[in-house]
Amino acid sequence: MTPQPPENPDNSDSSANSDKERGGRWTDLDRPPLNEAALRKALVRPGSLWTSLDVVQATGSTNTDLAARAAKGEAEAGSVLLAEEQSAARGRLDRQWSAPPRSGIFLSVYLEPGVPTARWGWLPLLAGVATATALARAAGVDTALKWPNDLLLTVEGEERKAGGILAEAAGDGVVLGIGLNVSLRADELPVPTAGSLALAGAQGTDRDPLLRAVLRSLEKWYGDWRAADGDPAACGLQEAYAAGCATLGRAVRAILPGDQEIRGEAVAVDGDGRLVLATGDGVQRPVSAGDIVHLRPAG
Repeated sequence: MTPQPPENPDNSDSSANSDKERGGRWTDLDRPPLNEAALRKALVRPGSLWTSLDVVQATGSTNTDLAARAAKGEAEAGSVLLAEEQSAARGRLDRQWSAPPRSGIFLSVYLEPGVPTARWGWLPLLAGVATATALARAAGVDTALKWPNDLLLTVEGEERKAGGILAEAAGDGVVLGIGLNVSLRADELPVPTAGSLALAGAQGTDRDPLLRAVLRSLEKWYGDWRAADGDPAACGLQEAYAAGCATLGRAVRAILPGDQEIRGEAVAVDGDGRLVLATGDGVQRPVSAGDIVHLRPAG
């Protein structure tokens, strides 16, 4: 529970204003708080992947917090950590981003895959497929995937980034973070090229059913991937990712450290999760997420 301001029987308006200034629990009724007990009851059950679920009112980064727990041996595989607000959320290469309280999904899970570590690089791509699948069903929106870790929604006829995925090694496993703009309004966007479910015309922006859908979809795709010993082709993950990847078929520039770049058409995602570029000299060059700084449209 968020601490409430002291009672002030002589000035109730002052108390309400103080709560609003502090971003209290009920300051924006269009953005109700998550129902932690209901989410836990729906998702943490015998036989489920999810072993615990906690909601914190505010934190710097759910990924950082859960990774710290895992490093100390304090996080069980299947732990889920959610935040109503993040002040120091991180994307790939430690890029920072933030959003108003209760305006999005700020989610991290701790996983111990038990498959060859060489295949762990598929986890952020798997999370993208799982999230896109869930949003199509629960929100009625078509979510495209920009390799390697962005979630794209169409707003006013334009593709806009509405979320991202971050995977980090921690303890004996991986912390997988998903951030998604849900109810952000146009005047709240961090940059004009950002988007949200609300701006994309989603059927609803209630985060509870959205979270249930995302976590159930993630459990399904992760379970299939593990059952195939991490083989993305055998479990259908590689095919599903390619079908939803907006990067494929486009001319792109892969910007590497030291301002080097590779230009070419994105033609495939290979078995290692790398993006394959067909360059102008007829060579197919795979690039990995760990090797690039930016992926931009060519021209």
